[in-house]
Amino acid sequence: MEITFLGTSSGVPTRSRNVSSVALRLPQRAEVWLFDCGEGTQHQLLRSDLRISQIERIFITHMHGDHIFGLMGLIASCGLAGNAQDIKIYGPAGLDKYLRACAQYSYLNLGSRLQVYTVESGLVYEDEEFTVTCDLLKHRVPAYGYRVAEKDRPGRFDVEKAKALGIEPGPIYGLLKQGETVTLPDGRQIKGRELCGEPEIGRKVVYCTDTIYCDAAVELALDADVLIHEATFAHQDAELAFARLHSTSTMAAQIALNAGVKQLIMTHFSPRYAPGNPIQLNHLKEEARAIFPNTKLAYDFYTYEVPRRREAKVKLKVET
Repeated sequence: MEITFLGTSSGVPTRSRNVSSVALRLPQRAEVWLFDCGEGTQHQLLRSDLRISQIERIFITHMHGDHIFGLMGLIASCGLAGNAQDIKIYGPAGLDKYLRACAQYSYLNLGSRLQVYTVESGLVYEDEEFTVTCDLLKHRVPAYGYRVAEKDRPGRFDVEKAKALGIEPGPIYGLLKQGETVTLPDGRQIKGRELCGEPEIGRKVVYCTDTIYCDAAVELALDADVLIHEATFAHQDAELAFARLHSTSTMAAQIALNAGVKQLIMTHFSPRYAPGNPIQLNHLKEEARAIFPNTKLAYDFYTYEVPRRREAKVKLKVET
């Protein structure tokens, strides 16, 4: 699982930061899942190492423009490029009407390629490897946070041990690899988990924006390997945060601490903290790290590889 930040500014783009979009690449299945799609996201994708043709699912948090204005352009480009892949989009009520209206008035024929699913708190998607759940956060409009959880997998199957027990290779190995108990032709019962190493614990990635501090964000982020959380404002601008229902750096850090996450990556920064201003983003990082030391600041095209829990150290494609 590899996270790439395509846009890390809040509200409007800046010269160095585009508006909200985060890509989760799943190399084992050659898929990219996109979270939010602000204006200019397809340009950011073209400048990254990601392939638009691999985008399988798009998850939208809420209907504010800096999170959806790039969606229609991306959909249109996918069709014009001849990819013709189905596009599965998940988001709040109103998203389907918005997209259909955009298609109608721009004369874009979506056909049956576009599949839009209206989300509610709870399970959003599940397959044999992943579950995606969401919960309603606290913002000026309905806004959802998403949790992607990789399912646990059995540990490495010990082929030599199986052979020593007189178990011949074949379909039975597949059952044992899954940890199941099988009965051999001679009547012996073999427990698959005894032939496997330590289970591989599934990784968990949580994406929360836009929101002020709320219990739902804590619940969603419990025991996550990575929490991606907005930090629009510095702590001293908390009054603005409460007025606009956005988070400060310290709110994001407090959620990470209370949820017991492994790594916090802050994003969605107000353009007011640009170089030359009295408060800059490094101040936000210092504020957050005073509460939760494992905090990083995202920037456009920053890539973070989510480590497996049995691994001894974190692997980063880009160091900060």
